Amino acid sequence: MKKRSFILAALIGIGLMSCSKTKNENESKTMTSTISKDVFGDLPDGKKADLYTLTNANGMTVKITNYGGIITELTAKDKDGKWEDVVLGFDSLAPYLGEHPFFGALVGRFGNRIANGKFTLDGKTYNLPINNGPNSLHGGISGFNKKLWNATEIKNDSIVGLELTYLSKDGEEGYPGNLNVKVIYTLSNENGLRIDYEATTDKNTVVNLTNHSYFNLTGLKRDILNHEVSIKSDSLVPVNAMLIPTGKLLNVKGTPFDFNEPTLVGKRIDDNTDVQIKNGGGYDHCWVINRAADKSLLLFATVKDPESGRFMEVYTTEPAVQFYTGNFLDGKLTGKGATYSKRFGLCLETEHYPDAPNQPQFPTTELKPGETYKTSTEYKFSVK
Repeated sequence: MKKRSFILAALIGIGLMSCSKTKNENESKTMTSTISKDVFGDLPDGKKADLYTLTNANGMTVKITNYGGIITELTAKDKDGKWEDVVLGFDSLAPYLGEHPFFGALVGRFGNRIANGKFTLDGKTYNLPINNGPNSLHGGISGFNKKLWNATEIKNDSIVGLELTYLSKDGEEGYPGNLNVKVIYTLSNENGLRIDYEATTDKNTVVNLTNHSYFNLTGLKRDILNHEVSIKSDSLVPVNAMLIPTGKLLNVKGTPFDFNEPTLVGKRIDDNTDVQIKNGGGYDHCWVINRAADKSLLLFATVKDPESGRFMEVYTTEPAVQFYTGNFLDGKLTGKGATYSKRFGLCLETEHYPDAPNQPQFPTTELKPGETYKTSTEYKFSVK
């Protein structure tokens, strides 16, 4: 009798486990993408910034505020199935209103540096705010990273997204033309975060938009020196001691800048026998992406954290990427329980070449009335 009761109990247990498993599997299969909106905080002018949470059917989450178009959080799964935040930033709005190195922000009108804060277009010289040594960096003192954007939610069967729009008026931060800008963030069920940039102008101007997210695939536990990075590039844009392009291109073969094969970030980052490493304080350079003449979305870089197994692929339509290894982080900023010390995050800022308005041999960044500026970049996450 006892044996029969034991068998019966076991069968009931197995049945319950089976039902539970089926229920969990069905719940997983029926998860849908969602987007929600919360107030993020108050701005000095009395307006409120909002925070949008995008979640895909797998449970991946991206949080974006319409203040500066900043990505405040992005989660990726590790080899054990654990979701963790993999971008540097803050949990509240207040630190973003202070000084920080463009954590997660939309950058414009012109990403990267413009020498001496000036350029000439159609015979007229335009003077820009100086905010990086003698140069203008990332759009000036009050660039797109400090603007409140208009936001519209996007949702369909396969993606959730956020459309941000902003009118940069003629003369803002010294740039000519009324520039209408639209940036769309979309999160797919393939765990890809795509950013589509678009702009039009009513006067000849220059444009170079990008996003300045700092990635740390450890889940913000350690620095990024043990990350394995690959970049499909044969050349980069060498810079002088002020990080302004010399005007020539440098072949990366045989240098610390050759990442055509996956290489640990820390392997050659302090090779000060290389003048470019000395000038950048490590990696803070623009790599020219190996691509055909077309402008299709191309896989050009990968990043892997061997310990967690997190793997990031980066695609773009842009001709170049600024690979930056957080050389100027100094531990004075903290967020999300982490101290942002030197080389705690890395950036892959897809873009045109730095100082292009002053370097006619570089691909042009000029935008004219009747034309539409369009570029796309996608960061895709998996485990490897």
